[in-house]
Amino acid sequence: MKKRLCGAGAVLGVLVTVGALPAQASAPAVQPDRHALPLGPTDLPETRTTTTLQPGVTLTRIVRGAEDPSHDPSQHWTVEVSIPGGVTSPDPDAPPTALKDRASADELAAELKRDGFQARVEQVTTPKAADYAGGTALGGRTVKVRLLTPDGWNPHDRRHRQQWPTLWLLHGCCGDYTSWTSMTDVARTDSLRDVLVVMPEAGWNGWYSDWWNHGEGGDPAWETFHTVELRRLLERDWGAGTNRVVAGLSMGGQGALLYAARHPGMFKATAAYSGSAHPLLNDESVDRVMGFFAGQDNDPLRVWGDPVAQRHIWRAHDPFHLAKRLRSIPVYLSCGDGTTGPLDTPGSTSALEADFNRQNHALAAELKRVGARHVTTNFYGPGTHGWAYWERELHASLPMLLRALGNGH
Repeated sequence: MKKRLCGAGAVLGVLVTVGALPAQASAPAVQPDRHALPLGPTDLPETRTTTTLQPGVTLTRIVRGAEDPSHDPSQHWTVEVSIPGGVTSPDPDAPPTALKDRASADELAAELKRDGFQARVEQVTTPKAADYAGGTALGGRTVKVRLLTPDGWNPHDRRHRQQWPTLWLLHGCCGDYTSWTSMTDVARTDSLRDVLVVMPEAGWNGWYSDWWNHGEGGDPAWETFHTVELRRLLERDWGAGTNRVVAGLSMGGQGALLYAARHPGMFKATAAYSGSAHPLLNDESVDRVMGFFAGQDNDPLRVWGDPVAQRHIWRAHDPFHLAKRLRSIPVYLSCGDGTTGPLDTPGSTSALEADFNRQNHALAAELKRVGARHVTTNFYGPGTHGWAYWERELHASLPMLLRALGNGH
């Protein structure tokens, strides 16, 4: 059953820049600044309470709807902390701020829970190249990673620090690190309250690969950034354990299969929703992915090279040809057939989904041929390439993924 954010839900947002932070200053007296901001005649009223935590640090509490939840069942609470790193603060006219620790956010979350609400922590990190080993995979560029943190998460408590099981969610082409939280209910999914959810930036069209760049390699090296540099950063600073699973959609579905296959032991299970599971299936599939590679006026040969001359690179990034490496872990594959489905607008079709459907059937057959022991498929027939299906499939695959983490019931 899908969950919607409603009167009993709360989201606590923490936006963090990972890297050099200003020296800790003594906190001045708390000075709340309470004011109401109308959202428009058809929107819920909004009340904001901004508290100064220390010089340059504010915490803004936003309440939409009635103060008493029983007065309006559609109202919800949102609590946000704004931090620098290119992220706008709740007040668009206010400058970005920096937060050294989560003590104030934890206190506010506890207050909401005492009031009968559920507090959910959402965290955005902006890692800098100097903050993790190597730091060269993206040429020193700064990218963002969104974390959904579990209840009780406190990586800054070195004495009682806990290492959390981790679910990586990979976005698709033309998306970014915010896609999963903006397009699905993952931030309000109760079964993930004991899991650290990692949603990394992977480029508009990065394909979860270290690009060939005509034999020169170098930037971008998304695979190295994720599986080496980001992994170390998460484990060192953000409470991530070594117990991981990975899932993704479309381009990210291919990424989830690739990372699990190309890095044996790193992920205990993988799930792909409408994933590019066999880009070498036929000429149509090759032409389609080359078209993606050429997006934003990019030279399509930079990614994996020519599909004939650099066939070995293409095969090394084709989940079908890596099927043997997926034999020992649970694999979840789902896809529609590209025709109008129950979650589509009337008349919708998708040639892309039809192609990926054929690719996923081919991969499923190959996994069976090589003796994969734990393959689950949901080839649900009518359905196009859209978020409504991917949200549904995330929920359908979560029991398998959580069992692999040891969090299943």
